[in-house]
Amino acid sequence: MAIDEQQLSTTVLVIGTGGAGLRAAIELAEAGVDVLAVGKRPKDDAHTALAAGGINAALATMDPEDSWQQHAADTLKESYLLADPRTAEIVTQGAARGIDDLERYGMAFAREEDGRISQRFFGAHTFRRTAFAGDYTGLEIQRTLIRRAEQLKIPVLDGVYITRLLVHDGAVFGAYGFDLTDGKRYLIHADAVILAAGGHTRIWRRTSSRRDENTGDSFRLAVEAGTRLRDAELVQFHPSGIIEPENAAGTLVSEAARGEGGILRNALGERFMARYDPDRMELSTRDRVALASYTEIKEGRGTPKGGVWLDVSHLPRQTIMTRLPRVYQTLLDLQMLDITREPIEIAPTAHYSMGGVWVRPEDHSTDVRGLYAIGEASSGLHGANRLGGNSLIELLVFGRITGQAAAAYSRSLTAQPRSASAVAQARADIDDLLSADGPENVRALQRAIRNTMTEHAGVVRDEEGLSAGLAELSVIEKRMEDVGVHPDIAGYQDLAHAFDLKSAALAARATLEAALERRETRGCHNRSDYPDLDPALRVNLVWSPTTGITRESIPAIPDEISSLMGEVSTEGKLVE
Repeated sequence: MAIDEQQLSTTVLVIGTGGAGLRAAIELAEAGVDVLAVGKRPKDDAHTALAAGGINAALATMDPEDSWQQHAADTLKESYLLADPRTAEIVTQGAARGIDDLERYGMAFAREEDGRISQRFFGAHTFRRTAFAGDYTGLEIQRTLIRRAEQLKIPVLDGVYITRLLVHDGAVFGAYGFDLTDGKRYLIHADAVILAAGGHTRIWRRTSSRRDENTGDSFRLAVEAGTRLRDAELVQFHPSGIIEPENAAGTLVSEAARGEGGILRNALGERFMARYDPDRMELSTRDRVALASYTEIKEGRGTPKGGVWLDVSHLPRQTIMTRLPRVYQTLLDLQMLDITREPIEIAPTAHYSMGGVWVRPEDHSTDVRGLYAIGEASSGLHGANRLGGNSLIELLVFGRITGQAAAAYSRSLTAQPRSASAVAQARADIDDLLSADGPENVRALQRAIRNTMTEHAGVVRDEEGLSAGLAELSVIEKRMEDVGVHPDIAGYQDLAHAFDLKSAALAARATLEAALERRETRGCHNRSDYPDLDPALRVNLVWSPTTGITRESIPAIPDEISSLMGEVSTEGKLVE
């Protein structure tokens, strides 16, 4: 049968239209390079829009003694020494330029009365270096980038799902996908591809990602193209995700709520952080607060619905309305809860993939020539604990750098070989699923993976649980051979879910296998059977389905940075 297929051609294809993808596309368009951006969800509703707290750069507008070296030192220290020092250096040195770019595109930052960009404290930062716009910084950044992309007339295909990267002889030559509404296929030829399609936190039951985003698409696309993953086990659980309603479980209550003076209590009314970090209390780091809440719930001191209480009702109403407007509105909309009067029931929620596709620090190139990965799809900056505000600046710095690198790579090509068999394989991927008429339901299998990961690879892990998780996953993978896929009048969502399921299974396997291998407790990775940090495991774990796990050593930290890695004071800090 003839398939409805459109062929497109561009110099650089960007997959993902969140902050990272748009920033890369803007860099290319400003340089006069032909670029096409493709996203599976509408660009004005990308995941970046959910980022609340702020964006880090050592601008020294509030604390003149701040420096990029100190920002790098804080980042490396809080990564539990698993972040790549070169990556940290590139991001912190390029951060001020990233803020300048946003200003140039017209972003309205919060400012002091004299016009300086205002900067607030975030947890584990030595100085105030987090620039912001209310508690909707990510949304403002996304809007700013969309506006700039429109000025530059960058073509953006919304609602197109990329199913496979096209590779020949170790080099990428494009991608294949379909339209979520009418099923039309796209064969896109490109000299270079920038992968910016997010992380894998949706494979847990409670997550700050929304339905059908962050299902591990980047991981699967990259691995099937011939690259590897790094640090898949290092997943940040945010301490404060709401529990209800079920369809919004895991939605974040911004950490600004704790930073402004919110208090955590268990079901007995105890302010339990006194047990876990008496100095910093609620202003401790994400991994510690998440672990503390998890422990309270696990030991039977949780709320009726299995959470803890976060209370801001003692704060002046005016403070809540001006400093936490989005938290106030979200809880009112979702639960009819007035946070100026009532506490919020929260629990830890899978929030950020600190690992991702293996990339080189200099330009985020991968094992496949012409393929780059940025944003939450990539790895290297965060190690075992991400500092709040660092992910947004990372998008801007590496969006710019990979845009330039991809353009230079394209210029270096004398010709670009393509492969008919790679295209045939991509067509067959879709044909096979469309003809699949088995008894297994794709959504039910997605839920099974989420249950397995929540049960066996959540905040606290151990050998027995991880092994059980792998056994359950093998059963699910077997059942996946018998799925039924049924597009209907509403569109091709069911086909997209089937690809999401493949991605989720691959991401789950990488996470479980790496978590089993990391026999220590470090940052976000808590092993109850190995409660101590093991200096021998100060390595990155690199995974691929063909080679399994290999250990990669981490370069030395330069003296000018290591000399600044002291203990971080928490006086008056807004926690991450």
